[in-house]
This record gives sequence, structure tokens and C-alpha cells, in this order.
Amino acid sequence: MNVLERLAATIDSRRDADPESSWTARLLSRGPEKCAEKFGEEAIEAVIEAVRGNRGRLVAEAADVLYHLLVMLSARGVTLEEVVDELARREGVSGIAERQSRNQS
Repeated sequence: MNVLERLAATIDSRRDADPESSWTARLLSRGPEKCAEKFGEEAIEAVIEAVRGNRGRLVAEAADVLYHLLVMLSARGVTLEEVVDELARREGVSGIAERQSRNQS
């Protein structure tokens, strides 16, 4: 099990935890929309650090983005495994061809 799989499992295990004792439980208790909003905020912060060129801050913000992505997915009942399966399905397929196939459906 890699670190992202462990993190996803930890997030899922905190779903019913006390929001006063767990940041993850607090996020999840606020609902999927709030989780999505927080993910968006973190993504913007990562973009800002990428533009600024501060490698250390970008690494930290990217970690926040991955965490909040997993929280957002969990809030909607989507598993990391489903996302990984989708990436595997796309592996070896041209990005252009993959986008065209989505536009045709």
C-alpha cells in the first residue's frame, strides 16, 4: 500500500469521527460542496506557488491539493481505486485521442 492509498484509507476511517477532534471529519461533516470548495482553494494556492517558482512551497501546496482531492472524492463516495483505474484505462492513449473520445460520448 502506497502513501496515497494509506491517506485515502485514513480519510475514509475519519468519516464518522468527532469533527472537534479530526480536521478530516470536520471537512466531511460540512458536506461535499464545502470539500470541493476547499479543494479549489488549495489548487489555486498550488498554482500561485508554481507561478512564483518557490519549489518548497509548491511541494507543500501540492501535498495539500492531493489531500483535499481525496477528501473531496470521499465526500462524493468516489474511491482512489476508481481514479487509478481510470488512469490505467487512459494509459498509453494519446491525450488528444482520449479527450476526443470523451467529447463524442
